Amino acid sequence: MKTRSARSQKKTWDISPAAENAADFARALNISPILAQVLINRGVDDEAKAHSFLAPKLVDLIEPSLMPGAVAAAKRILQAVANDEKIAIYGDYDVDGITSVSILWHLLTNMAARVEYYIPHRIDEGYGLNDDAIKQLAETGVNLIITVDCGINAFAAADLAAELGVDLIITDHHQIADGKLPKAAAIVHPLLEESYANPDSCGAMVAFKLAWAVVKQHLGNRQTPPELRQYLLNATTLAAIGTIADVVDLRGENRILTSYGLKALPESKLAGIVALIESSELGSQKIDSYHIAFRLAPMINAAGRMGHARLAVELLTSDSEMRCTQIAEYLKEQNKLRQKCQRDIYKQARELVALKGYNHPDRKTIVLANDAWHPGVIGIVASRIVEDYCRPAILINSQEKICSGSARSLPGFNMHAAIAACSELLEGFGGHEMAAGLQIRNEKIDEFADAFEEYALENLKEELLVSTLKIDAICNIGGFNQNIINQLGLLDPSGQGNRKPVFATRGVRLIAPPRKVGAKGDHLQLSIRDNTGSVRCIGFNMGRLEKKLQEVESFSVAYEPKMNHYNGNSTVQFVLEDIQFE
Repeated sequence: MKTRSARSQKKTWDISPAAENAADFARALNISPILAQVLINRGVDDEAKAHSFLAPKLVDLIEPSLMPGAVAAAKRILQAVANDEKIAIYGDYDVDGITSVSILWHLLTNMAARVEYYIPHRIDEGYGLNDDAIKQLAETGVNLIITVDCGINAFAAADLAAELGVDLIITDHHQIADGKLPKAAAIVHPLLEESYANPDSCGAMVAFKLAWAVVKQHLGNRQTPPELRQYLLNATTLAAIGTIADVVDLRGENRILTSYGLKALPESKLAGIVALIESSELGSQKIDSYHIAFRLAPMINAAGRMGHARLAVELLTSDSEMRCTQIAEYLKEQNKLRQKCQRDIYKQARELVALKGYNHPDRKTIVLANDAWHPGVIGIVASRIVEDYCRPAILINSQEKICSGSARSLPGFNMHAAIAACSELLEGFGGHEMAAGLQIRNEKIDEFADAFEEYALENLKEELLVSTLKIDAICNIGGFNQNIINQLGLLDPSGQGNRKPVFATRGVRLIAPPRKVGAKGDHLQLSIRDNTGSVRCIGFNMGRLEKKLQEVESFSVAYEPKMNHYNGNSTVQFVLEDIQFE
């Protein structure tokens, strides 16, 4: 059996072969050969595909009537509005759920409906529909509950709603258990029909399509009034935030919506969006998918992770500038607390990996538990453990008799299927291929860890356990200038399915000794050259390589090329992804 390194293993560079037709493709599109190569690597290999990819258009969005269940759901919603029924939107506590709730709340408020929203508490109630919430909503006179980003496997809760005389519309995107569906007046889900062209829709995309379907049915052949046109514009920004935050495939329709939503973001009329941007100090920058994923989304998520997500929904639905500013600043502080909590758990988790021997080369999975770990943060730490050890990881808060856990996977290993195979040891679970949540009795954690490992031994391919860095092309330093980097910007928004392009240059040399930077000297600043040019580089978390770089004559670098704007000057800079020594 092959063995692999225990942690932080050397990355294997997966270098895309140079496309023979890249130069011709570049001339036909009037773009650089470097961009042409990247497009070919992404499967965008003809002119029509390329034009659509580089210039996404809203007219290419899939018609809302084609979203499975959207037409029936829209009719029931319009009926509820016409009859002055009380409507509750029931959403998940993550960014996808929060933006989904906000999309439908703004629509129904715009239509003068009687509407409220309900977000379960992450720790006290857990994920999805629950009986107590259904009863509470029924007691307050709710006639129709619309779920967003949850509900597709809530069989018991759906039965209870029916018993209480409450209609249920389920909108979700998570995997459907065994092909069974809960009782509902309508179910809106991209996986209900195999022919639907965007099976990778997130909850916010599903909510957006339902809202669009309601607007179209409501208007008929009439022209869209200004207030609904502004609503749809705002809805694209909310759906873009949810799509990026939920790490779904950013190709096809998802790319179109996020591209348009990001462009509309700086002009958003939503007081909460404006407050978020100002609190994040992004007002003067062009906001891209990176800013959503690592600046705005974590602040929105902080509400549900550290407290209650209702506050984040209030932020995105309130029209009070003062209130939104207060909430945004509070969430900013909550996110700082989350970051500290995350660092502490991460340190403890790595120590536990070594203590339990999970860093053994033959181990295929990592399951860790601690009674002091914050349930709202363990999912983020699980992702970092996956990155460090290149293995599927599950972290569990073991404080209660029924414990909650968060699971993260490697591409190619279906986490939902793996957990389902061990489900006889669980109280409940849900999720998808790359991420899942579970509930388990405290005394069964060790047994589950063994069963999960056994499943992985049979189903997790050895090649998936190698840390791989995909390289789009081997380039010379002199091949990059501001024009080329601006062209590469046409690939945005980037994310799952459309990663940021990474290039490599072999045999580079130092111009001067590298320098550690950052408060703790964790990062590395260096200047390198080859026979075509020179460039400054920044290597985040690469400070440990300072001495080794000075001991070698040459080395190879993998990087993302960017423009560095400082003091009115713009220069090319490489953000290093990896350094390899010959």
